[in-house]
Amino acid sequence: MGNIPTVTKNLLIVNVLAYLATVVLKTSLGIDLNDLLGLHFFMASDFRVYQLFTYMFMHGGLAHIFFNMFALWMFGVVVERVWGPRKFLFYYLSCGVGAGLMQELAQFVEIYLDFNAQAPIGVADAFALMRHYTTQLNGLTTVGASGAIYAILLAFGMIFPENRIFIFPLPIPIKAKWFVVFYAVLELYQAMTGAGGNVAHLAHLGGMVFGFFMIRYWQRHPSQNYRQTGGSNVFEKMKETFGKYNQTGQQPFEQEPQRESDWDYNARKKREQEEIDRILDKIRKSGYDSLTRDEKQRLFDQSKKK
Repeated sequence: MGNIPTVTKNLLIVNVLAYLATVVLKTSLGIDLNDLLGLHFFMASDFRVYQLFTYMFMHGGLAHIFFNMFALWMFGVVVERVWGPRKFLFYYLSCGVGAGLMQELAQFVEIYLDFNAQAPIGVADAFALMRHYTTQLNGLTTVGASGAIYAILLAFGMIFPENRIFIFPLPIPIKAKWFVVFYAVLELYQAMTGAGGNVAHLAHLGGMVFGFFMIRYWQRHPSQNYRQTGGSNVFEKMKETFGKYNQTGQQPFEQEPQRESDWDYNARKKREQEEIDRILDKIRKSGYDSLTRDEKQRLFDQSKKK
């Protein structure tokens, strides 16, 4: 695990240890950590605010945690290398909380529709009815890091949209942006049709939605990037503003840049993508530390493009 960055490595360790503790405590002492730390419906008697954070470290089974941690390792390593540990951790936890809030809203709507199917009632009446079923509502519990993981998948797709990846069982690689779109559509379909069993599909979508708006905000407000300090950015903006004017208060004449032909543009974008693919392959084989300073800068510059 030497080539795994700090936050991704610790998230993997914490999730695995939490799962082992869940299994051991339940089999030896009968203590169910999923019930204590999983996210209960907000009208249930066992709901606690801290569960919005703790639920993403709980898992319902071996397959559940395996696939989540595999995706975290596969995509989280690259995203953290590009963003840095602080921004990556903030994004991960925020999207996990956002996914939990989306799941809470989805559960409320589902219960309200069930009540309304029996007799038309208002939202206030639905809240009043739910207060009489707080114990029964404890059965609505959400666990898993899937919401945060789906947000990481989205981040990878938005940072490297043209990067090709393999998805089992497809025999050919597909671009990361289509990979993200495919999973988003699949989750939406399963949420609308009820397919896929007892899975919180809307929580997965919630993580992606929160992640999308966070990334778009960072792209449009680079001064808010966790890699930079606000003071230096303000100073640079002042220099740019006053530097546009000469001593007479007139804007200097700027020659209009020569427009690039479609052929040259496509050729340049292809070369840039091939270079990014080469750098990503190098990270997978030898780790981030094997990159040169120029390669690290290229990767960082690519992540800031819209």
